[in-house]
Amino acid sequence: MKKVLSIIVFPLLFACNPKEEVDIIVYNANIYTVDEEFSKASSVAIRNGKFLDVGESEDLQKKYNAKELFDAKGKTMVPGLIDAHCHFYGLGLNQQVVDLVGTSSFDEIVSKVAAFQKERPSSFIRGRGWDQNDWEEKEFPTKDKLDELFPDIPVVLERIDGHAYLVNQKALDLAGITGETQVDGGEILRKDGAITGVLVDNPMGLVDAVIPQPNKEQQIQALKDAERICLDHGLTTVNDAGLGRQTIELIDSLQQAGDLSIRIYAMVSNTPDNLDHFLEKGIIKTNQLNVRSVKVYGDGALGSRGAALKAPYADQAGHYGAMVTPVTEIGVLAERIAASDYQMNTHAIGDSANVVVLRAYQKALQGKEDRRWKVEHAQVVSLQDFDYFEDGIIPSVQPTHATSDMYWAGDRLGPERVKGAYAYKTLLEKAGIVALGTDFPVEQVSPFLTFYASVARQDQEQYPEGGFQMKDALSREETLRGMTLWAAYSNFEENEKGSIEPGKFADFVILSDDIMTVPVENIPSLKAEQVFLGGKKMK
Repeated sequence: MKKVLSIIVFPLLFACNPKEEVDIIVYNANIYTVDEEFSKASSVAIRNGKFLDVGESEDLQKKYNAKELFDAKGKTMVPGLIDAHCHFYGLGLNQQVVDLVGTSSFDEIVSKVAAFQKERPSSFIRGRGWDQNDWEEKEFPTKDKLDELFPDIPVVLERIDGHAYLVNQKALDLAGITGETQVDGGEILRKDGAITGVLVDNPMGLVDAVIPQPNKEQQIQALKDAERICLDHGLTTVNDAGLGRQTIELIDSLQQAGDLSIRIYAMVSNTPDNLDHFLEKGIIKTNQLNVRSVKVYGDGALGSRGAALKAPYADQAGHYGAMVTPVTEIGVLAERIAASDYQMNTHAIGDSANVVVLRAYQKALQGKEDRRWKVEHAQVVSLQDFDYFEDGIIPSVQPTHATSDMYWAGDRLGPERVKGAYAYKTLLEKAGIVALGTDFPVEQVSPFLTFYASVARQDQEQYPEGGFQMKDALSREETLRGMTLWAAYSNFEENEKGSIEPGKFADFVILSDDIMTVPVENIPSLKAEQVFLGGKKMK
């Protein structure tokens, strides 16, 4: 009798077991989890800001009681997108200066500067975004017109890549730059012996020293503006490639107060004060902020001919570009950082800069495991140097650089050397992963342009036919991994973000269309329709 009773009672007790409580169930979604198997699902259960369960809609609603049900209406859902290399704070500051992106001539630049000054008068004019490669005459401008219009107001106009300034005479005077000034690691351009006003790389620091610094209110506004723009595009984590101590501490205070929500992987700018402070302090980690890397500049940029090349530029005889940080100093820095818990992330564009950085990494990391040091950009690599990436070094690349530079990269590099440029598939095959970003505001913020450039290797007019050096295009799956899980791995954060799996932060994006199947030419027009950060709807 007892035996029969136990058989009857046990199912009744099981049937009465209450459902587990959760905060949100998202259902009726087309979910790409980006887990190891790249599996799919249709529903997630979220509790306390993290994914609790991932599965099918009917199963999860039977299993859990949710305070909120969110119907995704069949739309595609992906992990929160990560920009593995950008200038988040710089993007915010750019909202406060003259926007010169997309200008088609120097005359248009002058007009925009004059209009901005009329609307928002300033005692120090700043702008950013010009690119002489977009003009009919692809030559660097000179300061003459700026001198005529603004003889008593300093003007500093930053090139789109952040590696050159055009300044007027008033700014030169304030910075103490004369015909006798010499600065290693860059160039003060001259024409017929006279300074043109264009400064490439290290000489820019002389001007930086006299530029008025934003006050705290402007800094906070910049960070909030940048967050708004990034979340609008589906970015839930950004890797800011170069921040000072004061800005990092301001970000932390805003996040702790609930005034800034986006997650930030902060690369510490390579200055003596920053290194002394952060290497001594050690890794700083919260749910929103991760400070554990140092950003170093190896060389300049290809567009301003500042990238350090092994052989002269194909379009400027005898010119090799320049190392911004001397070769010996790169090695010393690598040894110092290797002795700490910090990661070293070094900007390297030219083939000479890349091999200098790779050799320094290899030497400093001997006997050290799982350091995940990155080469930021890895833009032009000699064919024999790709093998360095087999030793755990991570290439952090920006696919839109390929489609922005493809019109003139061959002129700069020549037909043979360009074969090792923007070689994302080759880098992936050697390193096993690639971390993908935009380098905004050098490029546009949209991660969908990153995705498109990665898989199509074309501009939005589908040029060139068949794509640019398509042997180095990435697949859609590889690209999505590079913008999510692989980027998280490069930040030592793969256990907390980058895929839709139980235990990870509930950071995700609902897209306007299926990024994995939409016609490739439609990818740039994709939108982030809803954005969730820690289970909280941000858009």
